[in-house]
Amino acid sequence: MILSKLSLLNFKNYDQIELNVSPYVNCFLGKNGMGKTNILDGIYYLSNCKSFFNSVDSQNIKNEEDFFVLEGEFDGEENKEKIYCGVKRGKKKVFKKGKKEYEKLSDHIGLINTVLISPMDTNLIYEGSETRRKFIDLIISQYDKLYLKTLINYNKVLNHRNAYLKSLQQGMKFDSLSLEIWNEQLITLGKEVHTKRTEFISEFKIVFTEIYNAISGREEHIKLSYSSQLAETEFKDLLTESLHKEKYLGYTTKGTHKDDFSFEIGGKSLKKFGSQGQQKTYLIALKLAQFKHIESKTESKPILLLDDIYDKLDESRISHLMEQICEGTFGQVFITDTNTERLPKFFKKKKYECFAFEIDEGNLVS
Repeated sequence: MILSKLSLLNFKNYDQIELNVSPYVNCFLGKNGMGKTNILDGIYYLSNCKSFFNSVDSQNIKNEEDFFVLEGEFDGEENKEKIYCGVKRGKKKVFKKGKKEYEKLSDHIGLINTVLISPMDTNLIYEGSETRRKFIDLIISQYDKLYLKTLINYNKVLNHRNAYLKSLQQGMKFDSLSLEIWNEQLITLGKEVHTKRTEFISEFKIVFTEIYNAISGREEHIKLSYSSQLAETEFKDLLTESLHKEKYLGYTTKGTHKDDFSFEIGGKSLKKFGSQGQQKTYLIALKLAQFKHIESKTESKPILLLDDIYDKLDESRISHLMEQICEGTFGQVFITDTNTERLPKFFKKKKYECFAFEIDEGNLVS
């Protein structure tokens, strides 16, 4: 899918803005804090039904307003789609394809795929396992509807099981039959999630390693691995062994919701021993591998969103990335930059189509 028109109303720092964009490269230029990143987030929102930067929908509404609206017109190979998102304080979020509202937001995932590269990607290194699981789950969900459904159902059953364990803390009599019902469902769904994640990481790490070495200009011993409690012990045995502890704690301590993905370089933790340059390269390689993996699975290029890319890589590596853009490697691209001349000059020199938009305090200057 290619975005052709974007509209933001009361979204973050925007009163209202409408943009007709290029199917190739679009640059949003201006000082920090002007709203460049918010445009990229609006595109991400229309793809993933949520903000990349703020998961609380109401906090994306412009100050003192009651709602925000995002609209995008997308061109596919065979059809065009108009996507609408409306969020009103205290109301259910509304997502529409054409004039038809989605019954479930999950039905929209995978229609418009995006990959966003942002300075906030460092959260993948420094935050907990949940952040890394969400990253991996989003990639798989963008091309595998069954996986997304399984994951949603797993989390529903997990919530029910946790509620049951919590009730035991509050004096409810233990009923082994009730627990067994939740256990059987959790085990079946958890095994499916674990299998999909295992298959994913075996394919993904090959692409990731190739991209890392291409960006860094040298081969380094890097490792991306998947750790799960289910790898060595049957899920049923894990739940049986942990039951006594879980009755006391009031929640489920074992399962695929505890999985993690580890990042290593030179046989050591990237977080503790990787240089700033190595960490930046690792994260860029992860996101570009995400792009390549989704493209291979869907036979379609995702929309690439590059936020403040000059903060992430040195000049030579940025030039390498920009050359790939001009070769058509990434399809439609949206880039932000604080320098209002750098990107337009580069793409003009390469004779590659580039739409440049200068943004000032939520307004389109040019």
